[in-house]
Parts: sequence; C-alpha cells; structure tokens
Amino acid sequence: MKALQFTQPHQLESIDIEPPGSPEAHQALVKVHRIGICGTDLSGYLGKMPFFSYPRIPGHELGVEVLEVGSQVTHVQPGDRCSVEPYMHCGACYPCQRGATNCCENLKVIGVMEDGGMRETFLVRANKLHPGNALSNDQLALVETLAIGCHATNRGAPEEETQTLIIGAGPIGLATLEFVRLTGAKVTVMDRVASRLEFCRTTYGVAHTLHSQGDDSELEQILAFTNGHRYGLVIDATGNHHSMSDALRYVAHTGTLVYVGITTQTIEFLHPALHRAEITLKASRNALPEDFTRIIGLIADGTIQTDPWITHRTSFEEAPARFDSFTRPETGVIKALIEVT
Repeated sequence: MKALQFTQPHQLESIDIEPPGSPEAHQALVKVHRIGICGTDLSGYLGKMPFFSYPRIPGHELGVEVLEVGSQVTHVQPGDRCSVEPYMHCGACYPCQRGATNCCENLKVIGVMEDGGMRETFLVRANKLHPGNALSNDQLALVETLAIGCHATNRGAPEEETQTLIIGAGPIGLATLEFVRLTGAKVTVMDRVASRLEFCRTTYGVAHTLHSQGDDSELEQILAFTNGHRYGLVIDATGNHHSMSDALRYVAHTGTLVYVGITTQTIEFLHPALHRAEITLKASRNALPEDFTRIIGLIADGTIQTDPWITHRTSFEEAPARFDSFTRPETGVIKALIEVT
C-alpha cells in the first residue's frame, strides 16, 4: 500500500507500507479520498513545527469513507463518508475531565505526533469520525481547518458590532473569518500578501483590509478604522513571532488577544502594555467535537461555501513533486487538496 512520508525536513517521499488489518472493537477502517494541506503540514515540511518528529506520515484534514467497523461501533457504518477529528485524547487527564479534549495532556494528533492520513487506508478510533454524507469529499476535508477557526472565534467571543482584527489571511485566518462574520462583528483583515487581502474583499466583502508593511503605517489606519479605540478583539493566525509580538499594540483597552498560530520562537512585549490596558491574552488550540458537528451542518445548509477556498489540486502520485510549491505564497495558494481517489 502507498503512503506519503516526511522522511526529514524538505523531503516528502512516496513509500510502501503494510495495509492495516481489521478494526478492533472501537475502531473503523477508512479509505482516504481527500487530504487538505494545512499550515501544520507545511511547517512540518519546512522543519518549523514544534510538535513534529520524523519520519512521519502527515495528513489530518481528511475526507474519508468507512470500509469496516468494529463490533462496538454504532454511529457510523460501511459506506458513510466522514470528516476526521484528528485529536486523539486520553479521556482521563484534567482538561479531558473538564471537556477540553482539544488540550488533553497526553494528546496525540494524527499526522503530527503519530502517523496520519496520507495513505490509501488506515485504522482510526471510530468516535473521531463525524458523518457528513450530504457533503462532498472536498468539503469533508475542509471541516478540520474550519474547526480551528470556529474554536478560535469561540475563544475570542466577539459580539455583534465588536471591532475585530484578524491578522493572517491564510487558511486558519480565513477559517476564523468565516465564524467571526457570523457573529455580526465588524472585521478588519491584515496580511502581507496582497492577493490574500483581495480574496477577503471579493469573496467575503471585507471592507477594511490592511497590507502589513512591518512599520507604523498600519497602526495609523487602525486608529482611523476604529475611531482611535483600536480593536476589542485581535486574533493572530500567522504563527510568526514578530507579528504575534506586535499584535498587542492593536488591542483596545480591556480588549482580548487570541493566538491561534504556533511559533517556536519567543514572543516579546513590555508588560505595562498588557497591564495598563487590562488586556485578556488567550491561546486557541485545535477544536472540540461539537465544532465539527456544527460545521458539517453549516456547509450542508449553504451557510459556509468551501469552493472558493480550493485553489490548487494534485494527485496522490504527483504530491511529492508539487508539495514544495505549496509553501510559497506567490503561487497564490489558499488551500491545496490531494486527491487520493
């Protein structure tokens, strides 16, 4: 059976592996149809993902079909098409007992800490499958990305009319935008790539966008956009430590800053800037099961349109040769999909 593996940074190879056996009582055997390439995969390829180890079969944004289920599985059956919740939690630690399975102390994310879905078939815990038979394979592969943005929005908890700044218009920033806009908040998007800002204007009707220049020019525009108050909510989806360090200065007094991107570098700011304005600082990690259920419903009823996201495709066979191009913003990539079948 074929699989794709990061053997080391900057090296994605096609390998042969043994096919999985039959599922155990609480498992399902699934066939992979679509794989979304996300920032985590790109960071792993570039050697910049802190939770990554090599060699590793990546892939955690998945549209799959159930082939066989274990004896204790009842909520899915062979033939069901599903999105995969890739966060393998233990169920026993402090956060798990509080319902925060996304922050499990012993968390194993498939495609990151253990082998993922860039293979033809694999075994998975059946309780991590979210049925979505009304969705296409493409749509199912985008549910996990959207779940990250859904959870980040919930962490920030914007209300109607809240002045909200999303920094970074890559897939995670766009996923966050999807859910912030549903709250009725007033949204500004900042990015260094002009084509991404144009995408936000034309696809989502975002009135205020900021082309980040790395100087004080954007702060002047921010003050103009917000009548001098700055933003009640800032969500940084860049994973860039410079951006994450600077983000605090865009937050209004008593506002909230949410970090959804991940960096291995130190984030720095002067404590008085946080303390004087009594800013709330939060992290957002992964997503919760109910986020997946909600998103499948929102796609099915047409509230969320996923087609504009998909800018690039590749076959399973061609993915090793094309993968490096997906790391370069100048290619115009928003979301690339690997078509397995």
